[in-house]
Amino acid sequence: MRAVVTGGAGFLGSHLCEALLGDGYSVVTIDNLITGNRKNLETFPGLPEFEFVEGDICDGIGVEGDVDLVFHLASPASPNDYLSLPIETLKTGTLGTLNCLEFAQKKGSRFLLASTSEIYGDPLEHPQTEEYWGNVNPIGVRSVYDEAKRVSESMAMAYHRERGVGVRIARIFNTYGPRMKQDDGRVVPNFIAQALSGQDLTVFGDGAQTRSFCFVSDLIDGLLRLAKSGVEDPVNLGNPEEVKIVDLAKMVLEMAGANSGIEFEELPIDDPRTRRPDISKAEKLLGWRPKVDLRVGLEKTIAWFREKLHRS
Repeated sequence: MRAVVTGGAGFLGSHLCEALLGDGYSVVTIDNLITGNRKNLETFPGLPEFEFVEGDICDGIGVEGDVDLVFHLASPASPNDYLSLPIETLKTGTLGTLNCLEFAQKKGSRFLLASTSEIYGDPLEHPQTEEYWGNVNPIGVRSVYDEAKRVSESMAMAYHRERGVGVRIARIFNTYGPRMKQDDGRVVPNFIAQALSGQDLTVFGDGAQTRSFCFVSDLIDGLLRLAKSGVEDPVNLGNPEEVKIVDLAKMVLEMAGANSGIEFEELPIDDPRTRRPDISKAEKLLGWRPKVDLRVGLEKTIAWFREKLHRS
């Protein structure tokens, strides 16, 4: 079996490549490295089953030979990245997705789209089911990411219905773990980096907004199960346990052994107040549910960040 992974040098992409190699696949990953990092791939370069191609999927995909699975993970995904790279984010989610689907059709490959919980926007339904259409500001600053993923889903289903491409759509909720960037902009690496460097933790708003946090190994397991399944409709993948941001900050401070405090700042524009997946479909159709407790996952992530800071 052979898989192509776009965005494979990123946080999720590198973990997916590692899991696919461990599952016996040969893997080709394509990444232009505008947000990915070669160091995320340093555990498996040199393996004959792994190939890294530095390139932009918006320019097309030139992988030769048979391909069984195409995993489309390429896109700036953190707020820091997609707010500073708005055009690149839109192009990757439109032209890049189109090229991936054309490639999958040409190769007769199954196509998995890494979509996002951001397609639900600032949800008026809680928890969010796959049937909820969302509450997204189409011209807000976050729309470059939200709408790019929404149109990616639309493209995927069009290619499925009109051209018979086997499509799987994963709506990924907040995921964390080793290999996240220190300046990622998402809450877990932000808090850990601040705590380990002795800074006060920055909490936006009053901290009462909620998120649900899935450890990366659980998420990758969900992606692989979905890719191998017969499920053609979107599926939520995330941890249904809801946590207040201010409570997460206190937990990170305690687990990192930090004496820092918490600073409250103005809530960003269009920042969702709640975010929690209904994973009934994943449980029923994939037999999937997260296994890693939040404290266990945070312990592993803090240890990785501490080692990274020590090396630097």
